[in-house]
Formats: sequence, structure tokens, C-alpha cells
Amino acid sequence: MLFDKVKAFVVQLDNASAGADPVFSGGQAVAGRVLLELAGPARVGALRLRARGRARVHWSESRSSGSSTAYTQSYSERVEVLSHRATLLGPDTGETTTLPAGRHEFPFSFQLPPTLVTSFEGKHGSVRYCIKATLHRPWVPARRAKKVFTVIEPVDINTPTLLAPQAGAREKLARSWYSNRGLVSLSAKIDRKGYTPGEVIPVFAEIDNSSTRPVLPRAVVVQTQTFMARGARKQKHAVVASLSGEPVGPGRRVLWQGRALRIPPVGPSILHCRVLHVDYALKTAGARGCLGTLHCGSFLQVCVDIPGTSKLLLELPLVIGTVPLHPFGSRSSSVGSHASFLLAWGLGALPEQPEAPPEYSEVVAGDVAAGGQSPFPLPQDSDMSLEGPFFAYIQEFRYRPPPLYSEEDPNPPSEAMRPRSMTC
Repeated sequence: MLFDKVKAFVVQLDNASAGADPVFSGGQAVAGRVLLELAGPARVGALRLRARGRARVHWSESRSSGSSTAYTQSYSERVEVLSHRATLLGPDTGETTTLPAGRHEFPFSFQLPPTLVTSFEGKHGSVRYCIKATLHRPWVPARRAKKVFTVIEPVDINTPTLLAPQAGAREKLARSWYSNRGLVSLSAKIDRKGYTPGEVIPVFAEIDNSSTRPVLPRAVVVQTQTFMARGARKQKHAVVASLSGEPVGPGRRVLWQGRALRIPPVGPSILHCRVLHVDYALKTAGARGCLGTLHCGSFLQVCVDIPGTSKLLLELPLVIGTVPLHPFGSRSSSVGSHASFLLAWGLGALPEQPEAPPEYSEVVAGDVAAGGQSPFPLPQDSDMSLEGPFFAYIQEFRYRPPPLYSEEDPNPPSEAMRPRSMTC
């Protein structure tokens, strides 16, 4: 039988590293080959290839239709985002082809659509891409081989919308046993809306506690998965990074001057799929968190835990992208807006350098010899991220220092220019 003659039947993709699935993005070409190894001559009807990408969601909820009647309601939805078919061997007339023993390779190539949804695996849904090869033979079941590949759709944070600073403020009365215990106010800022994994988010926040009890702020990055089917929604939240602050006592005011919160290696935001979304939120929260009040959307949520009353919440937009910030930032983002952002939070000047400034001759000579590199290196151990467009703008333009100070005038005036004493 032919089944006994098939020693190997696999799908391979070009440029795929060992043990890892290849990664593509919209508009790229996918190329590879189907490998068939036979122990002896065999008849083959056709060899067909299909590439498919699907986004699907599914969950169940318990419902009650009366005092004692309960049932389970299921929600399912599926969207096909990629579909490609090709015949690698055999005509469509039903005739067979006899292949000799040995190794046979059947190359293939196709173009991905310009835009695709990023691959994703969640509790109630997924986005998966794969290539299936089917070997049709007379009088025996078809033989199938599958190869999974990953798609990451680029999310460029170098856009005016994602580079714009975000800010907000809120306040709340602390109540206990129907009596006011004072006002708690909260304001927060981030220098931009878009970040990429591995970056540090400098969180600028001001907590003013005028109540009679201490409050506790906390910063967290939350992933929100939203699944949609038949007009219903299902959400799942997960904390991917956190940062706790010190308690703010009664009558005290605390200022966070760029508290660093690093983004872990997580998947990018998925914002343009019809059946599922993946959003992120950077939150400054209380000790017990604020996850139960998280809503759909990409935002920074700032929250302070106030004992005896509900939490104080503040939400600012946040998007996790794949294309990092350009070395010199985006010219669409105003340098003046970043400078005013830092001045408003007491960060109008760069942190002092631990080493002495360079000599004038080194700056002038090294300006050309360095090949365009800045002679003023930025500090590496800083609580504040210095990779934003404002700091990159400072690095791009190299100012020459003034000449050395001297008690003697290096350019004394001539005799004709000396002032004369005026007499009556």
C-alpha cells in the first residue's frame, strides 16, 4: 500500500530557525516547500496546499429564565482573515501520477494580505495561522501535514497620536460612617501614549491627601482581553507588571517624579479585529488594586486606595506597539510640548552628569571625529527614561561650550577705542 511507502510528509518554511515558528507581517511573501519521501514507487492523485488564518471566540454563560429554570447560553464567532489555495501536483481531471522512490520537494509561495491580525492565544479566543498540505491517493485515506506560523502586525508608536503627552486629574471625598474625612486629589501624566515592550514608562503623579487616614498608591500594567460574539462581550484581565508606592499620610502631599515602570515582553495591542481586542492599561492603584473596575479600552488608570470608601481612579490612554521610538524622535511631536511637560513636573533640566564636562578642544575636535555621535553621553542609571523625543532632540544638536574664563581680556581695545575723560 502507498501508506506504507510514505516515509515522511512535512511542510517547511524558508528562513525558519530550528525549534521556532517563523514570524511574518501583512504584505510579506511566504515561501517554503512540501517534502515527500517515498520508500518505493507510488501513485499520487493530487497534492494541494491551503493557507488559512482565523480569529475565533467562544464562551458560555449560565442564564435563568425563571425561579427554578436555568440553562447555558453559548456565544461563538469566527472571522477568516487569510485564505489561500494552490495545487502543487496533479491535474483536476482525476488522473494519477506515479512518483519514483526517494525524496521529492514541491516549492510554494504566496503573498499575505496588506493588513492582518496579530497572532493571539487567549482563554476565550485565538488568532491562528497555519499551512496545510494534503496528499490525495487512490484507494487510501488522504495524508495531511500542517505548519503553524506567527503573524505580528506592526504598531508604530512614532505617530502624532501615540507621541502626544497624556494627563488628567480627579478628586474624591473620603467618607466614613456618613461623615466627611477630607478630600483626596490625584493628578497624573505620562510623556506619551505609545510604548514598546522593554521600555520604561516614567509615571508622573501627585497625590494630595487632605483626609484623616493614610492612602496607598500603586502602579500596574494590566492586559485586557475583550471577546465579542452575537452582540455580547466577555472580558479577562491580567496584571503583567506592578509598582508599589509608599503610604501617603494624612495632610501630606507626595509627588512621583518619573517613577519607573518597565514593560515586560508582552504581545502588542490588537485594536482592529471584529471579534477580539487586546488592550493595555498602566494603572497607579491601591494595595488591593482596582481591577474590578477596569473597562474596555487602552488607557492608563491611576487609582488610590482610600480606607472606608471607594477608590479614586484616573484613566489615561496607553498603547503597546511593535515599532520602537525613532532615535531622534518624531518631528510631528513638538519639542516645546515635551519641555513644558517636564517643567510642569519640576524636571526642566537634565540630571547632572557624575563626571566632569569635556574640554573645549575635545568637543570641537571630537565633533567631527566621532562621526556624528553626541559628545555628551546620557546617564545609564537613572530612574527616569531618557529615550523620549525631547531628550533625543537634545542629543541631536551639539552645543559648543563657551571659552575658558580669564582675568585678562583676550581682545583689549585699541588706542583709538580707549575712552577719554571729559572735562568742562
